[in-house]
Amino acid sequence: MDDLSHKITPITHLQGHTDRAWHIAWNPTKPLLASCSADKTVRVYAYSTSPPSPSTSTSTTYKFTLLSNIPTGHAKTVRAVAWAPSGQTLATASFDSNIGIWEREGTGEKPHTHTHTHGEGCAHGEHAHALDGGDAEDDEGGDFAGSEWEWECVSTLEGHETECKSVAYSASGTLLASCSRDKTVWIWEVHPDGDFETISVLMEHTQDVKCVAWHPTEEILASASYDDTIKLYIDDPSDDWFSFATLTGHESTVWGLAWSPAFPKSKSNQTSNSSLMPISIENPGRSHSYLASCSQDCTVRVWQRTAQHKWECALVLRGHERSIYSVSWGRGVRRPSSEVEVDVEGKREREKGYLGWLASAGGDGSVLIWELWETPSTNPTPTLNHKLIARLDSAHGVHDINAVAWCPRSGHEDLLATTADDGGVKVWQVVPAVALPT
Repeated sequence: MDDLSHKITPITHLQGHTDRAWHIAWNPTKPLLASCSADKTVRVYAYSTSPPSPSTSTSTTYKFTLLSNIPTGHAKTVRAVAWAPSGQTLATASFDSNIGIWEREGTGEKPHTHTHTHGEGCAHGEHAHALDGGDAEDDEGGDFAGSEWEWECVSTLEGHETECKSVAYSASGTLLASCSRDKTVWIWEVHPDGDFETISVLMEHTQDVKCVAWHPTEEILASASYDDTIKLYIDDPSDDWFSFATLTGHESTVWGLAWSPAFPKSKSNQTSNSSLMPISIENPGRSHSYLASCSQDCTVRVWQRTAQHKWECALVLRGHERSIYSVSWGRGVRRPSSEVEVDVEGKREREKGYLGWLASAGGDGSVLIWELWETPSTNPTPTLNHKLIARLDSAHGVHDINAVAWCPRSGHEDLLATTADDGGVKVWQVVPAVALPT
């Protein structure tokens, strides 16, 4: 692996969970990271940066501080967490079959508490107080220090019959999806004041549903299952949500999903490392025409949109020796060498369709990162290309890695977080490999 262009360097090891750490989620608008665990808690961390020092490092220095430890009140493992696009609301999915909706007090009008349908849920009336806030900055350059970080469960969504495995907000924030071991996918409509309405219960899978993920710009929902398939859903305005496609090819359980990210048109993707080029994608439509899936069959498959409602497998990535439990697709940081592509005759340059970085992790304890891009072809759809740019083995020692996630915030797209059976959360930075002196 000496020829890889990048390396995965450790930033911090966040400890505190007393049991297996299942999942992490970066806040899309604020410098926050949430993790959840079999210990039934959610831990929320803030991060701040210091500018690079020429005498010590060429990279920005990060500091992570524990802000809150939320007991949640869930009766069993908290399996997944998801932030709303606004960054103000956090959803928790639990093996107790319920979904908790959390908001921080002091951000506006005091939220109302709701319970939808029936059963036990997160503990209403319980408040999770923040710890020392550190010096993390928010988007306005403010300071989390001294804040009364207090979270309240404003809604409990009930309806799943058994373990809830995944939860996800749509890009608009108006819809929430959940899935369960009961083989169903639920879609909830988000209303003001912590109110939710069930608008669809989808029963397309024949086995446990492991993951749900929304398209970054369209209201298309994907689900992955123990039945080895992926289902894609859209809304029929005159009727109900329905499955318009079933993606087959994996030979075992499909554990995770990740859509290719949307790149803002003509907007630079600034990074803290001055040796890296900003991204400027003029055609953002192409950047989210793909879906990645990971499986117990030790492969990652990348599905390409070939028509409005048609998706085909365009790529199969290998490199893991055991089940792949999680996949995350981020914007990454494009190197100058990937900015253009010269044609065969060398007469002109043409843009290379950079698609970002895809990370995978799982039972072998390894983290693999691929750069993906597309090039023109004689077919109606472009050719999808890939290159392994970084690999880290034994990222959590001998322990399985349960989740991997790229930071979505501008200027931090080279940050990656992982959780594992050791209960730890680790944050990494993907940086160019430094050539050894000759």
